[in-house]
Amino acid sequence: MENMRTIRASEIGTYLFCKRAWWYHSQGVESENQQEMASGSAFHQQHGRRVVYAGLLRLAAWFFLLAAVVIVAIGLAVQLLH
Repeated sequence: MENMRTIRASEIGTYLFCKRAWWYHSQGVESENQQEMASGSAFHQQHGRRVVYAGLLRLAAWFFLLAAVVIVAIGLAVQLLH
């Protein structure tokens, strides 16, 4: 069996979006809009960090809600026992 190269999802996406861009990339031709691409990558990294942060905040909110429910339940139990 011949040595087959791995095709990545991003490569398929590039091909589906623009066959010429895929061909240029496969030939090793550098894109002329490197600054815009770097800016887009930075935006995506920042967005990714914000998504993780929002997920952590959501998790903390659920934790504090659960803690509040437990505290209220304990308070009610203590009042009923006295």
